Amino acid sequence: MKNRSNIKILLLGVFPMLVAISAFAEEPIDADAAVKVARSESCLRCHGISKKKEGPSYKIIAAFYKSNPDAVDVIYEHITTGPKVKLTDGHAEKHKAILDKSPEQIKNLVRWILSQ
Repeated sequence: MKNRSNIKILLLGVFPMLVAISAFAEEPIDADAAVKVARSESCLRCHGISKKKEGPSYKIIAAFYKSNPDAVDVIYEHITTGPKVKLTDGHAEKHKAILDKSPEQIKNLVRWILSQ
């Protein structure tokens, strides 16, 4: 009997709390703001949403990082530090770093990319 009451406490008390916490863990994506940042930073010159350009499409990026729990941090670092990237013609160049936007704007952009 004691085990059943412990399970009830767990199901009725802890589980709903965990669900509520997880609902707030991910902020909503402002797609319009993300596209505005992507346009102002010329991201869409090299990346298409669904079609490959000089760089991979956002759909390909999202699929690549789908199971990576650190995807937001990895992409955030990539687009704020400007590492060397290999382009479709084989040459490498420095990726443009986004430096003049707030961390919240950049994270919104990253979450939008990963939502494709």
